[in-house]
Amino acid sequence: MNKLLVSFFLIASSCDTGNLTVITDVPKALNEVSGTETLPNSDLIWMLNDGGNSAKIYGLNEKGKIKKELKINAKNNDWEDLASDEKGNLYIGDFGNNLNKRKNLAILKVNREALNSSKKVNVERISFRYSNQNKFPPKRKSKYFDCEAFFHFNDSLYLFTKSRVKYDFGKTYLYKIPAKQGHHIAELISSFSSCNDLLCWATSADISANGKQVALLTQKSVLVFSNFSSDDFFKGTVKSYDFNFESQKEGVCFKDNKTLYITDEKAHGHGGNLYELKLE
Repeated sequence: MNKLLVSFFLIASSCDTGNLTVITDVPKALNEVSGTETLPNSDLIWMLNDGGNSAKIYGLNEKGKIKKELKINAKNNDWEDLASDEKGNLYIGDFGNNLNKRKNLAILKVNREALNSSKKVNVERISFRYSNQNKFPPKRKSKYFDCEAFFHFNDSLYLFTKSRVKYDFGKTYLYKIPAKQGHHIAELISSFSSCNDLLCWATSADISANGKQVALLTQKSVLVFSNFSSDDFFKGTVKSYDFNFESQKEGVCFKDNKTLYITDEKAHGHGGNLYELKLE
């Protein structure tokens, strides 16, 4: 066993990641990784950084090596999550809204044919506003319009908001918009509340390929919803997979119907990894 491999095992053993298995570390180019997604019939894991970083998305292999780097012809206002559809198109969630006052919320569609391009890639812009937001920003007690989590399902995009209301940080609202270019009103479907501290912010979401499970990530746990009969996913049963260590977990996606990929940002010498979580 060479010295590099020994060092890796020593580092891995010094941080108990519990039910999360470290697959690899994430490259420095993705120190602020905020979204993670897989595509059908592809071995690449796509990732992006959040606002303040370059307008690029990256395709990595499971060893953490960047195999594709795409320049996107759009501004990274505050990119927060990635989604995909069954045809292999990618969607960038440009809807980070810390101050709850943005009027340019959008999801950017990257067509699958463009994923092999070496040039700057044009996108289709899916703009939206929330049906129940009338003030920009709203009063402090109504700041429920930040968002870091979404996925594509049945020709629609489903958004899970992030609460910035004190003592109600664990509340997320579920909205729906058409997955097509244009300007849309996000239809409010329902809401869900978990715990009420900052570790309960919804930071990423995904739905399994068979459409039977929804994963909602927080820094404290991942909530898996199942047995829902409509697109009100919160009406299903929920199981919480709690983490036993704190890090800035911001990306989740299904590797397969029984396994999740999870990523966290590199901060204070911790995190910056790609993990696997096996579901029961």
